[in-house]
Amino acid sequence: MKILVIHGPNLNLLGLREPDVYGSTTMEEINQGLLDVANSNDIEIEAFQSNAEHEIVTKLQESIDQIDYIIINPGALTHTSIAIRDCLLGIGVPFYEVHISNIFAREEFRHKSFFSDIARGVICGLGTQGYELALSHIIKSFQDKK
Repeated sequence: MKILVIHGPNLNLLGLREPDVYGSTTMEEINQGLLDVANSNDIEIEAFQSNAEHEIVTKLQESIDQIDYIIINPGALTHTSIAIRDCLLGIGVPFYEVHISNIFAREEFRHKSFFSDIARGVICGLGTQGYELALSHIIKSFQDKK
């Protein structure tokens, strides 16, 4: 099984950016934690980060028939990107939407997600643990299918 982890805009600044909102864990630490769990479960993980919407769309399109699941934190593109939504619908790969902060406890414009209604699951407000929870759910779902 192969999982693609997509980090959207500004997530490369985790650990530096607004630690009171996003904590002190870096994107690299998140990726390493996911890799450790994946390796112990014979799962391949690929992580990708971009600040550009078109690069995320391209990466998703390139993954057709190559990945089984997606874990995506679209960052600010959560609230604006119909292009990424259409791409996710087009490639048909099940995905989990993750947000470090509780987007519903923040500014009104952050309350709308273009992805939540088509996601397999949505995890928000649980810090960086949300990524691990998504991965754990994927592993359990995969094991249940066996």
